[in-house]
Amino acid sequence: MSPADEGLRLDVLVARELDLGRAPVRRLLDGGQIRVGGRVLGLKDKSLVVRAGTVIEVAPSPTVVQPQSDLPLMVLAQGDGWVVVDKPAGMPVHPLRPGERGTVLNAVAARWPAIQGVGEGGLRSGVVHRLDVDTSGVLALALDEATWQRLRRAFSSHTARKTYRAIVHGRMTGQAREEMNLVVATHRPARVRVVEPGREAPGMRRCRLAWRAVAQLNDATLIEVDLGTGFLHQIRVMLAHLGHPVLGDRLYGRPDDDVPRQMLHACRIEIGQLRASSPDPADLAQTLLHLGAVPSRR
Repeated sequence: MSPADEGLRLDVLVARELDLGRAPVRRLLDGGQIRVGGRVLGLKDKSLVVRAGTVIEVAPSPTVVQPQSDLPLMVLAQGDGWVVVDKPAGMPVHPLRPGERGTVLNAVAARWPAIQGVGEGGLRSGVVHRLDVDTSGVLALALDEATWQRLRRAFSSHTARKTYRAIVHGRMTGQAREEMNLVVATHRPARVRVVEPGREAPGMRRCRLAWRAVAQLNDATLIEVDLGTGFLHQIRVMLAHLGHPVLGDRLYGRPDDDVPRQMLHACRIEIGQLRASSPDPADLAQTLLHLGAVPSRR
């Protein structure tokens, strides 16, 4: 600071130099992001008188999710420290870049501002699990740190139950449990492959799911899938390896499928008292009718 700034209040000087209002400066102080002489200041130090030669350090603000109150948000259930929403197909779960908008988390942050910084923080604040962009359905988010830790432990210990509905190519009957070794083959774009039995690969993970046939359709089957583990693209790649790719899956299935997106929907989630379900979205219900399914009363 220059001698001309001698005697100014700290919050006034920082606001002027960073072109901020007083409220953002108070938030910087409250977050411990301003230091003077190596000492971390707090909100009580906002009126500190600045002396000539004082070195003021301001740490960059943590990345936050831009709240979007104009985004629609369907709340399926909520409880102490958590909320479950119905994610539309085509909407990402969270931003990938600062300032990105149009994700589920942008909408949630507008309604529950306290989610900022929870869990992994930053652009993944409060996110407990993820769904692919083109997968619809139940998505749970934690609104405080203790709840995030509890829900993440449930996923790590495989006590969280997630059920999906999928329309797949071909005829599947009965029910079965499947186990396969999966590994991320490429990151950009993301693609997963199955590691054949007896082989090894860096980052390989043993993955499990159970499926049951629900309805026979014209050259397709509606199935329900219970996930035993959670891995990138797990349902899609495992079903494709079985010879029954998800209808509309351009990555692991058939690129010429005449449907708007992959027909995969997260219909239920259960983690202790956290329970929620989502009905079939319009595009999946319409595809079922087109393939000869009897309308459901779900």
